[in-house]
Amino acid sequence: MLYVITGGSASGKSEYAEKLATQQYRSGAYDRLYYIATMYPYDAECLQRIERHQLMRRDKGFRTIECYTALSALSVSEKDVLLLECMSNLLANEMYLPQGSIRQRSDEAVASVTETVLKPLWRLQQSAGALFVVTNEVFSDGGAYDAETGTYLRLLGYINQKLAQRADGVIEVVCGIPVCQKGELLC
Repeated sequence: MLYVITGGSASGKSEYAEKLATQQYRSGAYDRLYYIATMYPYDAECLQRIERHQLMRRDKGFRTIECYTALSALSVSEKDVLLLECMSNLLANEMYLPQGSIRQRSDEAVASVTETVLKPLWRLQQSAGALFVVTNEVFSDGGAYDAETGTYLRLLGYINQKLAQRADGVIEVVCGIPVCQKGELLC
């Protein structure tokens, strides 16, 4: 099972994704509940967001795996429920951290994203019992961006499209309200 949860900043998508993942875990069909945390602690603001998310999921049964890059290193089983939070951070880390592996900024970047992000994600989807991926809706503001930001947005859009195509469900969270875009709305 693959569900993609998207939404704007502070839309409630993380809280909703945690609710879905914990419900699957508590169904009794699974042994472990993992939170794959991708936010790299660049600065004080990142540390505050990390702390807020840790407080949100405290006492929900999550085992946290810090995974800023190299998603391919993770190994899971069919008895695991995974929540990857979030795709936009993972992509940024792969593009901008020294240990990241996406260095291309032209058409070859799509091939790198496929190898570095999508193929490992498909492997996790096949191995785990359930996978929930949180991503950001950053394409609606209509702003003009420099070439580097444009490349990042293009790659995130590509990833999001591939996720949505493969997903059992796509849910957009708007002002805390889940809106089903594909599949069934899980509550």
